[in-house]
Formats: sequence, structure tokens, C-alpha cells
Amino acid sequence: MFSCGLPAHIFKAFIMLVTFSTSRYSDIMLFGDIATQLLHLMGHSGTIPGAILADDVPQALQHLQQGLSTTADTASGEDSEGNPAHVSLKNRALPLIKLLESAINNHSDVMWK
Repeated sequence: MFSCGLPAHIFKAFIMLVTFSTSRYSDIMLFGDIATQLLHLMGHSGTIPGAILADDVPQALQHLQQGLSTTADTASGEDSEGNPAHVSLKNRALPLIKLLESAINNHSDVMWK
């Protein structure tokens, strides 16, 4: 397996995709390292797979939003074509925030695998 010289456990976490799902909303996929960071901000261990019961989703969303508000996003400028060279964690979290809001509105559990 191609691993760019990284230890296998680090390479696997980097390329792993995590799918978040809830009823009445499209599944979203995030890279494993980003998903784990967001799960930690939500107050969870980062274990994959996992779930949040419907009654606990509002608190998880609140923790995520609080964590993102204190997370430093260092912009790294633009690439040679004038495109942003860095996507902030706050921007990467937006689809998950929308999924959590939908889960709250529909009183649904949230799962990830």
C-alpha cells in the first residue's frame, strides 16, 4: 500500500473517510482526521463508528460551535492560481453543522462510520 513514507496507522487515519448520517438529511463524508477533530470538539472520544442519541444532539452541536469559535484558523494565503490554499476547520464543519441542525429539527439520532 502506498503510504508516502508515513507510519501505517497515521496514513490510514489520514485517508479514511467518515460518513455521518441522520434521517431526513443527506449523508456527508469527511476525511478521518477532520472528522476526529470535529468529534472531539463535540465532546466525544473520536471513536469510529459511533452515534449520538437524538436527545444529546443539541448539546453536541453547542459544544461543536463553542469549540469552533475558540479554534484558531490560520489562513495560509493563496496558491499560484489565486485560490485559497487553506480550508478552515470552521468551513469544513459547515456540512456537519447543517446535519446536526436537521437531526435536532427531526429529533433524530446521528451516526458515523
